[in-house]
Amino acid sequence: SELANTPLARGPNVATSTTMKVAKVLLCLGVGAAAVQVRERVQASANPIRKVVTMLQNMQAKVTEEGKREQELYDKFMCYCQTSGGDLDKSIAAAETKIAEIEAATKEGR
Repeated sequence: SELANTPLARGPNVATSTTMKVAKVLLCLGVGAAAVQVRERVQASANPIRKVVTMLQNMQAKVTEEGKREQELYDKFMCYCQTSGGDLDKSIAAAETKIAEIEAATKEGR
């Protein structure tokens, strides 16, 4: 008797109607993005051309993202090269001065 009240026991139209109601409620609750992804997956599995287009779109998004990351790394490297060059020059000048001082001190010590 409990099974008599289930949508499947009442017939396929009632089950489909209940399924549609559930789908509408889920969409109203903000699950729209997930539903779109499911729909895209179903469409992609049904149409080979859609699969290729979807794959190319995903690859384009991935390459664009990688390009942005590489540009950021390049910018950081260039900044390092520009700022560290001055530091390196100062370090070399200080070392040359110290070498001259040490040579002078060793000559006086003899």
